[in-house]
Amino acid sequence: MEMDSQVSVREEIIPKVKIPTMLRLGLFNLGIGMFSVLTLAVLNRVMIAELKIPATISAGVLAISQLVSPTRVWLGQLSDSKKLFGFHRTGYVRLGVVASGIALFLAVQIVWLLGENIIANGGWQWNPVTIFLSILLGIVFVVQGIATGASSTPFTALLVDISDEDNRSQLVATVWSMLMVGIVIGGITGKVLLKSVAGEDNGGVIPLERLQPPINGIFLVVPTVVFLLTLIATWGVEKKYSRYRQRSTIADREDGIGLKEALKILTSSRQTGVFFFFLVMITLSLFMQEAVLEPYGAEVFKMAIGETTLLNSFWGTGILIGYSTTGFLVIPRLGKTKTTRLGCILVAVCFLLIILAGLTQNPSLLKGAMFLFGICAGITTIGSISLMLDLTLAETAGTFVGAWGLAQSLSRGVAIVLGGWILDLGRLLFDNPWLAYSSVFFSEALCILASLLLLNQVNIKEFYETTRKATAMVMEGNLD
Repeated sequence: MEMDSQVSVREEIIPKVKIPTMLRLGLFNLGIGMFSVLTLAVLNRVMIAELKIPATISAGVLAISQLVSPTRVWLGQLSDSKKLFGFHRTGYVRLGVVASGIALFLAVQIVWLLGENIIANGGWQWNPVTIFLSILLGIVFVVQGIATGASSTPFTALLVDISDEDNRSQLVATVWSMLMVGIVIGGITGKVLLKSVAGEDNGGVIPLERLQPPINGIFLVVPTVVFLLTLIATWGVEKKYSRYRQRSTIADREDGIGLKEALKILTSSRQTGVFFFFLVMITLSLFMQEAVLEPYGAEVFKMAIGETTLLNSFWGTGILIGYSTTGFLVIPRLGKTKTTRLGCILVAVCFLLIILAGLTQNPSLLKGAMFLFGICAGITTIGSISLMLDLTLAETAGTFVGAWGLAQSLSRGVAIVLGGWILDLGRLLFDNPWLAYSSVFFSEALCILASLLLLNQVNIKEFYETTRKATAMVMEGNLD
């Protein structure tokens, strides 16, 4: 009885996370959005366009950071079982951001060395220096990928720890909206800081000595800002709001649950596999178009470069609206599963609208379709992430979040490649560019409709029953 009273008091004194704290937590994702602009927009552009490094090398080293995503399961489990700087989540989040920022700055310095070698040889050549530097650059992005996982996986697990079922969707909507804001801010910041360099463009080739100072400046300033944002976002949150010790049966045990035991719990329920492949299908369907959207606008709609770039703005604006309305209005009324199902159906309809827009070759219709697609993708994303955070166990929240992150990271990389393959296949089968591009969008519509078959099998009650039993068995085994 005394223990029960202590637990009940503990439950009463842990406050609920309010909107201001949700917005503060979102500053971390805002910083992650800025990081993504550094790699995918600034560094990728400089490597390919300015330094003439082969796109295969550039894309390959950037993809490495996604390919190390299996480490997220281990990193998540580590945050479950081992405290860092006195906290289960916060220490990993901060250390990961610092390591990621350092890795990005080192990556830029290696890129400059590659650039100097290219200039000295009058163009790209495979030689011992370029081979060594390319391998070194790949190793740095391995570190950067692990560091990103070390921060984002425990951070998402922290969201599980500090939220309850009734406010989790609002927390997810707020934090993920800030990710999009970070991408926008990162893009604007990069454009402003690099404007002076663009103004000195000499015949399309910017001298290396003019390029280095502003780029180095960006890769020093932005990581510093992101670290400060991370400090503000996480300051006092875990100590004040975390329910981990309250929910976990092993929080006070020194031995905890090791990686082997955590993986046993992770694989104990068939629901884990069902939801893993549901996330894979969702991610494939939402990102297959990422590499073909702008070429679609150019070839089918005859849009200029500036216009095709703006397509992402319409999509991004729609996503922000979808995020906020879903978390605060849709999920509280429909529930997480019904909301996700509705989002999947609407996304499939949007792909058909994008295809039909190609028949008219009217850019305004394409922009409208992309805006609607953004809203529907936002509904699907927030619904599925809210479900994802429900499908975790207190003792192994980080492990489960790592598994879900693995599903999303790997499938996003596969989706981009798959989109290009389907487009090339469409070009072989059809002489009409509209039909070739439509094959990609139609494949995405089929993929997201197929995901509904998996969603219909997701059962949160079954998940908790089987994983709780597995946890009990694992703990008994540890005690023995």
